[in-house]
Amino acid sequence: MIFVDVDGVLIPLRARSTGARRFGSGVGDAADGFGNPLLDRLDPVDGVRLLALPGELVWASTWMAEANEVVAPRLGLPVLAVVDWPDDEEPGRGVHWKTVHLARWAAGRAFVWLDDEITDADRRWVAAHHSQPALLHRVDPFLGLADADLAAVRRWLEKREATG
Repeated sequence: MIFVDVDGVLIPLRARSTGARRFGSGVGDAADGFGNPLLDRLDPVDGVRLLALPGELVWASTWMAEANEVVAPRLGLPVLAVVDWPDDEEPGRGVHWKTVHLARWAAGRAFVWLDDEITDADRRWVAAHHSQPALLHRVDPFLGLADADLAAVRRWLEKREATG
């Protein structure tokens, strides 16, 4: 299972290089009805690269169902499962608010989590409370998903497959 965040991972904080294919005008695409100028930072190549990973992709973003409506079509992704966030999750000190719920959602399965807000506190919590291996990989929010991020995920998945 591969949990994927949107903001900071697929939509970087900094505009992508001019080599990336862009959507809309950069001032909000009125035709799509969403008007979010940051959608222009999505790169359809990310969809191809994510689909090439061996694992079930799952949206782990505050975009929730809108990730399937707005983001997935722009990346060429099918409709993905979506983590539905609880309103009352209070993680431990220094632990990201998503961490506990993602470990529960994984239900004892190994998982990868791609997010720009992961810290060592999250890694320690998952190591102590989740019975299966997990890769919590922090993506640089200014760059978004990069080749190096996907290479790290691929190496981890291949190592798991070889040992498991």
